[in-house]
Amino acid sequence: MRGIIPIVAIVCTLLAGSMVAGAIESSDFDDPTVCKGCHAEIYNQWDGSMHSIAYTDPVYLAEEEMASNETDGLTDTYCARCHTPIGVLSGEVPPIGHENMSEVSKKGIQCDFCHNVNKSTGIGNGAFMVALDGFKRGPYEDSKSPSHGSMFSDLHTKSEFCGMCHETHHPVTGIPIEETYTEWKEGPYNTTTQCQDCHMTPGITHFEANPGKASGIGPERDHVYTHYFVGGNAAVTGVIGSEVHQQMAEERLKSAATLALEAEKKVTEAELTVKVTNVGAGHKLPTGLTEAREVWIEIMATDASGKEFYHVGGLDSDGEVDPDAVMYRVVLGDASGNPTVKVWEAESLLSDNRIFPKETRVEQFSFAIPEGVNGPITVEAKLNYRSASQKLLDSIFGKGKVVAPVIEMAGAEDTIEVGKKAPDEGVPGFESIFALLSLLVVAYMVRRNGK
Repeated sequence: MRGIIPIVAIVCTLLAGSMVAGAIESSDFDDPTVCKGCHAEIYNQWDGSMHSIAYTDPVYLAEEEMASNETDGLTDTYCARCHTPIGVLSGEVPPIGHENMSEVSKKGIQCDFCHNVNKSTGIGNGAFMVALDGFKRGPYEDSKSPSHGSMFSDLHTKSEFCGMCHETHHPVTGIPIEETYTEWKEGPYNTTTQCQDCHMTPGITHFEANPGKASGIGPERDHVYTHYFVGGNAAVTGVIGSEVHQQMAEERLKSAATLALEAEKKVTEAELTVKVTNVGAGHKLPTGLTEAREVWIEIMATDASGKEFYHVGGLDSDGEVDPDAVMYRVVLGDASGNPTVKVWEAESLLSDNRIFPKETRVEQFSFAIPEGVNGPITVEAKLNYRSASQKLLDSIFGKGKVVAPVIEMAGAEDTIEVGKKAPDEGVPGFESIFALLSLLVVAYMVRRNGK
């Protein structure tokens, strides 16, 4: 991001369809604790979610500071628009830093922001507009409140609402950084399932009705949207101590894919077929910050005594994934064509081998069976997930200070029979042949003696 053209491109991207920063004040928005008075259950679901810490997320803050320093502040508004929309709309950002932020702006993607959004100007890069007219917008046509006006919003029930931020392109190069909305739009669920049907209902990978009340003083409804907003981030939710959101993230990851394993012996080696199917995600697997996310296959083989003699896809002493592992991810390239996890440096897409919704990916593995190994051989395959590599976390927080959990999304096991032949084991069918030859010899001798 150098020179006048990148600066103009960023400014135009951010201001397209937006109100000018500073046209409103952060005090125009209610703090979420105000909403808690009537919407206690929904508040408790939101509190501790990735939306609630969109700005205070320690990984985001570290990367934001790094990006700001390396681009002379050009990324400040671009990133913050979706991480602290109130901070940007009120002009508290730029510059970045908590010292400039009001408490309400630090609350990330919060109640009064989302329910004041009145229009989308497109998909991606924070394409939202807000209307501070006293009306809270949502999915119900008959909402009434003694403290604010209420208005039905069809936008709030559609994936396009989520797509305003869950779709990000580099403002200069146009390189896709996050395409979760497009992955859904171009996938098999785009006519049957909205983002809210999976991420705002009790169903982990499908819509599930949630009867109850949206407000303590409201009517009973057939369905109330939940506000946990759970995705696959079990790392940051764990770091901030939100056990409910961490457990829900792990549960979602374990429901997103299946893995099947077939192992067979071919003379002196084993051949494995591993099938990974994206059964539960309405977008690619993984999605989101795909330059950081790691999804890979791990294979282990042990003999009858449990001794391991083959392993691919494990972690080394530095916590890095075996480079020979099959990994599903996006690799971005910098100006020199080298891989980078710094999205602000991205000038090309080097590779993207992620798994489409409902797609089955077939992978082949093989390994030599050592002589004299005690059978049967047990082969175990796992599909693992990690929010970020240890190398990336070490570069942000310092070596070993933050460790992302490795979550087993799916697994399977198979056995291979091996062993030496028994002492009396011969060529198959030899006994029958020997018996036939014996009868022929006897017949010949009888015939000869009879002459």
